[in-house]
Amino acid sequence: MADSSFDVVSKVDKMEADNALHQAQKEIEQRYDFKGVGASVDWSGEKLLLKASTEERVKAVLDVLESKFIKRSISLKHLDVGEPFASGKEYRIEASLKQGIEQDAAKKIGKIIRDEAPKSVKSQIQGDELRVQSKSRDDLQATMALLKKADLDVDLQFVNFR
Repeated sequence: MADSSFDVVSKVDKMEADNALHQAQKEIEQRYDFKGVGASVDWSGEKLLLKASTEERVKAVLDVLESKFIKRSISLKHLDVGEPFASGKEYRIEASLKQGIEQDAAKKIGKIIRDEAPKSVKSQIQGDELRVQSKSRDDLQATMALLKKADLDVDLQFVNFR
């Protein structure tokens, strides 16, 4: 019998992120407390750029964006937010979307699998994702449950279960 496997990945659906951004833009345009403070949020290449006239308002813009991400089922672990900084007469925050599993996080996940998963389960790092294999599908499902409960800095999805 061939080994069963699945891949552990950390990806954001770009369209969902774009929809969350557009919803945040609409709310910022309509809310009374954002009138006249130059509040905006938009893509700047691969990064999100949040702007407002004061530091408090730019943090409020960030709160609106985060709430829209949550409503769209995008984990905030994917959002890498910088500190507010002054740029001319306005304050800005740069944020980016984290895609893929970084090498040190992948090693941490591999260690969890080696230490706590059933012994038949093997993991292997492949670029920015992890391949997990075993002869037993039940062991793989137990490993998925284990990784869902683990307190990690990345949001995990499980794909290509076969």
